[in-house]
Amino acid sequence: MRKRRFFPLLGAAVLTVSAIAVPAAQAAGETVNVWLTTTGDSGGRTVTRGLEQQAPVSFSAGTGDGDQTITVDENTTYQQFEGGGASFTDTAAWLMNSSGALTADTRNSVLRKLFDPDDGIGLSWLRNPIGASDLARESYTFDDLPAGQTDPDLEHFSLAHDEADVLPLTKQAKELNPQLKVMASPWSAPPWMKDNDSYNLGWVESQYYGAYAQYFVKYLQGYRDAGVPIDYVSVQNEPTCCDGYPSTNWNGSGLAYFTKNDLLPALHDAGLSTKVLALDWNWDQYDSYAAPSMDDAAIRTDPNFGGMAWHGYGGDVGEQSTVHERYPDVNAYSTEHSGGTWIGDQQAEDMNNLIDYTRNWSRSVTKWSLAVDQNMGPHNGGCGTCTGLITVHNGDSRSGQVDYTVEYYTMGHLTKFVKPGAVRIASDDNPTVRNVAWKNPDASKALVAYNSSTSAQNVRVDWGGQSFTYQLPGHTSATFTWSGAQAAPSGGNAHAVSGIRRGAS
Repeated sequence: MRKRRFFPLLGAAVLTVSAIAVPAAQAAGETVNVWLTTTGDSGGRTVTRGLEQQAPVSFSAGTGDGDQTITVDENTTYQQFEGGGASFTDTAAWLMNSSGALTADTRNSVLRKLFDPDDGIGLSWLRNPIGASDLARESYTFDDLPAGQTDPDLEHFSLAHDEADVLPLTKQAKELNPQLKVMASPWSAPPWMKDNDSYNLGWVESQYYGAYAQYFVKYLQGYRDAGVPIDYVSVQNEPTCCDGYPSTNWNGSGLAYFTKNDLLPALHDAGLSTKVLALDWNWDQYDSYAAPSMDDAAIRTDPNFGGMAWHGYGGDVGEQSTVHERYPDVNAYSTEHSGGTWIGDQQAEDMNNLIDYTRNWSRSVTKWSLAVDQNMGPHNGGCGTCTGLITVHNGDSRSGQVDYTVEYYTMGHLTKFVKPGAVRIASDDNPTVRNVAWKNPDASKALVAYNSSTSAQNVRVDWGGQSFTYQLPGHTSATFTWSGAQAAPSGGNAHAVSGIRRGAS
């Protein structure tokens, strides 16, 4: 990852509309359940109330204006939600599994709190490194050889490293939440494939493109055979970034060439359904590293091509909508944005991220490492100031204890209440009470909101011909959920919108 803040840009423009049917409306008076998270410090890290359920409220007949009015329209729909979560980095998996810090009972309890949809926050997306990243104990790939040796037939390929920690925990997470989707991304190709024989930067030599594609295939087959099919891969995490930890140089044309001529054909030949995502880096890197792949219709329409993977460290989130408007049939995924000590207000950052990403077409919201220790490690170069959804104390006075950070709770406001298969629905956004709304597969609704001000706000939510009001405390995240169905607009049709920028719905 790379530490950069972003500053979202308000946009406009609603595009194509198509019609779908909706069920009949229910009577007024729907019960609204409420969950709140509040932090008590300026850095947004000290949780004073974490996903605490509040007394319910009810809809009443009629609508109107409040201090902050949010109109929810479930008859206008956008993208589908596939999942939210983080990564079993080597650091996270080792800390939780074989470091000795946690007992088996504690580890199982932590995993339930992370992945169980009922007992926990129901994380539904993992993005795991293929080999080492900066959050690892050391550099490694799955086909490492002494300097000067090569293995073009991949006879020495082995998943033994992941079989110790990453694979069993990923499998357990999948068992806890069968709807969990798994993405995988490489930081470095095996050094013998690269022109500098190093984990750090270097270019994959074209003579090894075929072998590298088979390296992906062997990884995917190994995980599949172990009971963990991989849904998505990217060709490269943050191409050309960064000096000092596992990384690989690519340019946009090279990524497109390898994807089209080697990786996609290898997936076809192996009968694998895993889909390839382009870029896996920041919004401001699209033109350099993703456009050559996206502009190639043979790649874009390939059955094993899955869409765009975005990171949130540089550029403007509106780029996601710009690309969506250009290629409306291509899905978008937010695949990394770490928490860290450089962020001025972690709660605000998290809530603005998950709202901005999904209001700009992301089907996933992904943090970085699931866990770090009390020293924000172990780390392998790169980020020594990254934080996780949990902190595992290892070797200090609180060794064996686990802290659930504000990132756990902010992610839970999404993943516990918005289920895979949900669709985003229209809601009015505003700078004071940011929000995004969803309709779940069972037709229940979830409105995720954040009061960015320090003072309580009187929020009025209009839905169809009903409304409720709620006094939302300052610096507080909220999720409101309710059932029932909104009446269809005249003519009996709902609208599925295929293009929007932040602030337009």
